[in-house]
Amino acid sequence: MTGQEQQSDPTSEINKKQLSAENNFIEVNGFNVHYRVAGSGEPLVVLLHGSFLSIRSWRNVFERLAETTTVMAFDRPAFGLTSRPLPSKETGVSYTPEAQSDLIIELIKKLGFKKAVLVGNSTGGTLALLTALRSPQHVTGLVLAGAMIYSGYATSEVPAPMKPAMKALTPLFSRLMKFLITKLYDKNIRGFWHNKERLGDDVLAAFRSDLMIGDWSRTFWELFLETHHLRLDERLKTMSLPSLVMTGEHDLTVKTEESIRLADELPNAELVVVPDCGHLPQEEQPEAFILAVRKFLKKI
Repeated sequence: MTGQEQQSDPTSEINKKQLSAENNFIEVNGFNVHYRVAGSGEPLVVLLHGSFLSIRSWRNVFERLAETTTVMAFDRPAFGLTSRPLPSKETGVSYTPEAQSDLIIELIKKLGFKKAVLVGNSTGGTLALLTALRSPQHVTGLVLAGAMIYSGYATSEVPAPMKPAMKALTPLFSRLMKFLITKLYDKNIRGFWHNKERLGDDVLAAFRSDLMIGDWSRTFWELFLETHHLRLDERLKTMSLPSLVMTGEHDLTVKTEESIRLADELPNAELVVVPDCGHLPQEEQPEAFILAVRKFLKKI
């Protein structure tokens, strides 16, 4: 089987008639990236969703934010309708955090902008901060909502001595990962919400469908293999860009105390704690999320 045959094309597995004119695809760094853009003017606001989710996570705030500026959201590699090619030195396809950071910058440029405000939730917040540290000349400001900085994706690491063996056993491990994620997916996603009744069964099913496309467990495994400790806690004090740290009052995924610590240690940062809310303020409290982001944008 050739590498081309192994790659899955998510759009071939959905009813393309369901894709509205608001859905677009663009080639960036070996990926066919699915994105939406709306609004006009500056700054460009880029929305970065968390793991196991998709562009859908911004549905309650996207249009409202676009009333006052240009807003772009996209499916991160390994999620949603963005293509899922296998890593390759020949094509440059990579799932490392640094490669994802590079993709964000290239996407900003391809849309005709030089800079953007990065709004990241959960692991999207990890990538937002990483991108700002690596390419501050292309970032105007940061909104970090339940961002994983001191735990989870930002601090996990596959031990280097084990990586070759794990790669060699990719078929086995990817099948195991598929079994575990499929079994635990609904419980895991519901855990992002403080009030579970706010997550409708239809939305949960849609998120599941967004993830489980094609050979999704293989590309998720490739993403997992590239995790490594980013040392963001050691580097964030060099950040001078204006930042808004947002957390749900009842966030159990990235504990509220971690976001409070981030706001304290990140220079030029302000903190917003959203009441009656878990890990996803844009989902549970969209009005509070919009208000906080708009207020922040006016200051920068």
